[in-house]
Amino acid sequence: MSVSLGDGGCVFAHDPSLPVGPAPVTWLPELSPGTLILETAPGGFDQLTSLDPAQLGSVVADDADDEGRELVVVDGSGELHVRLHGDQISTRPAILLPPDISFELRLDVALRFVRRLRGQRVKLLPAALRLTPQQKRRLVQLLHAFDVRELGGGPREVAEIILRSEHARFPSVEWKDSHARRTANRLIHDSIALVERGYLKLLRGG
Repeated sequence: MSVSLGDGGCVFAHDPSLPVGPAPVTWLPELSPGTLILETAPGGFDQLTSLDPAQLGSVVADDADDEGRELVVVDGSGELHVRLHGDQISTRPAILLPPDISFELRLDVALRFVRRLRGQRVKLLPAALRLTPQQKRRLVQLLHAFDVRELGGGPREVAEIILRSEHARFPSVEWKDSHARRTANRLIHDSIALVERGYLKLLRGG
């Protein structure tokens, strides 16, 4: 089966060489230990470290909704998302740390957050929440494989477009036993698992 080209001659709905969009993806805090929840500290606490986003890194998003405000701060380790609930958070911030399955990761992120606010040079995200270059390349391949499948393509198209393998042009008998076919089938299988909630493991450092 052939895959028809979209507008602009690209097989994907969005050109993979271009950024997906100007704004980062917003994750639900309960799904992402890389998202800190800040509330206003109760009365009685003094000498609190004030919140100055500029001390954290580059603020690439600052959005408000009915539930509060979300900042996305980027440094060399990745994106830290900060959810703010309350009117005096800038001067009286308190970190909410639910004791869920990701508590240790949330605690690590919170400690790094406070240390950055105090002027220490630490990375915002722990190693468990940072994608390696190899993981990033793999994710790009998986998302592109999912796009090809959604557009009606199969293993041959994945092998040709994503793997850039000459095996995609083999006759049926040779193609059936080729390494490229096995790799393409694995990409398609893993891409479906990723899109159908497998990405949650990545958010949680899995």
